[in-house]
Amino acid sequence: MENKVSILLAEDDPNLGHLVMTFLKSKGFDVTLAQNGKTAFEKFNAGQFDFCVLDVMMPEMDGFTLAREIREIDKKTPILFLTAKSMKEDKLEGFEIGADDYLTKPFAMEELIARINAILRRTEPKNNSVDEEQFIGSIKYEPELRLLHMGSDVTKLTTKENQLLNLLVKNKNEILDRNATLRAIWGDDNYFNGRSMDVYIAKLRKHLKADPAIEIMNVHGKGFKLIVKD
Repeated sequence: MENKVSILLAEDDPNLGHLVMTFLKSKGFDVTLAQNGKTAFEKFNAGQFDFCVLDVMMPEMDGFTLAREIREIDKKTPILFLTAKSMKEDKLEGFEIGADDYLTKPFAMEELIARINAILRRTEPKNNSVDEEQFIGSIKYEPELRLLHMGSDVTKLTTKENQLLNLLVKNKNEILDRNATLRAIWGDDNYFNGRSMDVYIAKLRKHLKADPAIEIMNVHGKGFKLIVKD
């Protein structure tokens, strides 16, 4: 059976949020609802989502800020904005952040579904779920079980090692922003958490050194990049 497409829905209007969630679920989607941007970002980091539907005007963290935070650690998961505004400048800002589409309130539910499906068709090849087992070079990685396999050797990752490797894999060959990663995994990008992350990066390098084609590179002043040489 095919896995359901998992959607993160961030909408602060409880009536509209539950209406959209119920409709999307009736169409076969798996939906997680958050009623402010901060909660939405926490849920995004705690789960695996195939699609994000974000209201622009939200308390604690607006949709644009939320999208920027998501894009720092995930360049590929599609984002569709819901907004009461139809200002051209807002649409431009949304697309500059990395949105895939825009829907102005009020909207027809069928149009929302049509746009989600169109974006999924367009982005599907790039959207490899990190939930399933995959290979980093010659090392098999099972994120759900937090396992690395190299031949007969099996390594069990800690929760933070797994979260960090998961982000690196999702952003393979692209720079993973240091501060955004700290906020996503540690909740704060202070100095002490930064030192802690450096320790975890060193541990991951040790776990992956069995394959010389794999490198976690420091990008000075920016973050890290997972490179797998052919």
